[in-house]
Amino acid sequence: MTKTAAIIGGGVIGGGWAARFALSGWDVAIFDPDPEAERKISEVMANARRSLPALSEVALPPEGQVKIVPTIAEAVADADWIQESAPERLEMKHRIFNDIQTHCHKDALIGSSTSGFKPSELQQGALRPNQIFVAHPFNPVYLLPLIELVGDDATTTRAHAVLAEIGMKPLKVRKEIDAHVADRFLEAVWREALWLIKDGIATTEEIDDAIRFGFGLRWGQMGLFETYRVAGGEAGMAHFIEQFGPCLQWPWTKLMDVPELTDELVQMIASQSDAQSGAYTIRELERIRDDNLVSMMRSLKGRDWGAGALLNAHDARLEGKADPDFSKPIITVARAIPIDWTDYNGHMNESRYGQLWSDAADALMRMIGADAAYIKSGFSYFTADTHTKFRNECHAGDNVTVVTTILEGAGKKLRLFHELKNTDGDVVATCNQFLLHVSLETRKSCDPAAHISDKLTSIIAAQAALPKPELT
Repeated sequence: MTKTAAIIGGGVIGGGWAARFALSGWDVAIFDPDPEAERKISEVMANARRSLPALSEVALPPEGQVKIVPTIAEAVADADWIQESAPERLEMKHRIFNDIQTHCHKDALIGSSTSGFKPSELQQGALRPNQIFVAHPFNPVYLLPLIELVGDDATTTRAHAVLAEIGMKPLKVRKEIDAHVADRFLEAVWREALWLIKDGIATTEEIDDAIRFGFGLRWGQMGLFETYRVAGGEAGMAHFIEQFGPCLQWPWTKLMDVPELTDELVQMIASQSDAQSGAYTIRELERIRDDNLVSMMRSLKGRDWGAGALLNAHDARLEGKADPDFSKPIITVARAIPIDWTDYNGHMNESRYGQLWSDAADALMRMIGADAAYIKSGFSYFTADTHTKFRNECHAGDNVTVVTTILEGAGKKLRLFHELKNTDGDVVATCNQFLLHVSLETRKSCDPAAHISDKLTSIIAAQAALPKPELT
């Protein structure tokens, strides 16, 4: 049964929430009085459709229905999750929560995107205080996985399960505190940056360069403490603190001393920022940001580290739901073409076709029982020969499937035929792949285990009535 999310406030954050839920298979109802809400939401959705599927090696669930409704009551009536993303004005949020709780189910989860307010402040005067909690995301919500959860333990535990199911990384904050955890770091960096500009030490571009070419790269994959643990060398974190701890007593920062945001300082920052990034529209910058984030996180997937490990686990959950019906064509790959798979001609690089054939064969191996456990027992299949034919182009963002037919599956020989198809059902490329079953100990061909042979025989029998592919 499809779940429903209600988004109250359809700005940058609310639109990101809508995209994350919708592309995770949830229906989404959005309330926002802004007459431009529909246009803005559609633009955020377009960016999300372009980028989020590129993080996965498997198909995302069918996209949920997204609709904009005229009232909060209509938005929340059937909602399982309600996300408030209104401006940071407490009295406004109180009015919204009262309206939400008047019309929503008593067991609905009500999260707030607030970056600063504590749950106890949000819950003041609420009909059911424990129903309301902080679910603070990071922009873009449809790509960045971290969500800070603050509130009633039982409620945030339920919220944790929902967020994990849609591929996010919930962080339950142990005690409520102004600005939660992450924004307190950001505020400290922001204060220092303002002083560096005010005192004429660095421009906006130079400060950004210091982050993106230096410690930002380390933080992106190891965080703060793990980075400094490595910096301590073989002696570890204790040595690092011993060596650099005294620096904390030196007048290196103006952490609590904030420059007055005069018109002159504001104009200085704005003009420097215009010089730095004014050649791009906001939507262009969003797409550049999304492409960079996708590339970084996909790289981390290859290392199974940090956000990449989270994405791999989410792919495994999605793939684990598949239950193939062998009386139908075998879909071994279903995915979007990632941004980083394209070449200087603007279409998918030919090496990536080979990856798709390899992924398709691996998927079939798991279906017949030649999985990781079987390989660990000392046996596997090796590819001996492949022939690829290209019929059409593939581009970043294209949703494709690979349909695999078993042409031969007797004894140690296995011959597969893969067809790469686009959403229109057109064949983009084909591959004739010949594999041999081998002993990993002797590195020589041999017959597979009986359960592998039996599974292959049963699949071939189940496929017998299907039209045969054109072996061109």
